[in-house]
Amino acid sequence: MLELARASWTDVRDHLASHRGIAVLPVGALEQHGPHLPLSTDTLQADAVARRLAERLDAVLLPALPLGNTWSNDQLPGTVSVSADTVYAFASDVAASLERAGYELLVLVNGDFGNRNPLQRAAEDAAARGGIPVVVLDYPGLVEIGDEVKESPWAAPGLCHADELETSMILAVAPDLVHADRMAPSYPELPADFGLRQMALAPLSETGVFGDPRPATAEKGERIIEHVVAQSEAVMRRVIEALG
Repeated sequence: MLELARASWTDVRDHLASHRGIAVLPVGALEQHGPHLPLSTDTLQADAVARRLAERLDAVLLPALPLGNTWSNDQLPGTVSVSADTVYAFASDVAASLERAGYELLVLVNGDFGNRNPLQRAAEDAAARGGIPVVVLDYPGLVEIGDEVKESPWAAPGLCHADELETSMILAVAPDLVHADRMAPSYPELPADFGLRQMALAPLSETGVFGDPRPATAEKGERIIEHVVAQSEAVMRRVIEALG
């Protein structure tokens, strides 16, 4: 793996001359994750997955994008959201720049739900113009491993926000940022059409927590991350093989 932020241009030249030009970009967000987790939770998780994936693919790792489309949480202090168009434009511009530099494939490791549509739009546009292939990974296998490790119920099927899973992952990668003394469960009553239409998350939970973070452990976090990385690698091996 070559970490772009720590490399010189000659390091990049030499890497591209001897390796397949695969770039991995973690895309996160700066949003509330309850009183016990940092605003950078999504970015830290995406970077952890992207870093391990880049190592396994011997790829180039780009610095994580720390802002995302997280309007649904911006009613709680600290959340900073950018528009879906901004996320789309950023991903599109990065893809175009990497294409000009001779890369063959861009992998976007997405850490926030609000980024999904704009990142997929960027990938679609790149394909439509015959540009560099762009693959968006949204933590494949997360719900599966969540069902295995969770001791607490989901607040809603597959809803992972400041709960046992996210708290475990941050305990694994940045334990000094977790405030264990502030952990408390929250199971808000969700609207009957939750998940069927766009709605803000922040008004639904007074603390911003959806679930119970208290059973979280670093060991669970490591299992979660490793499973998601393994599933991500499996996806990428199929893509790489198909590209020839």
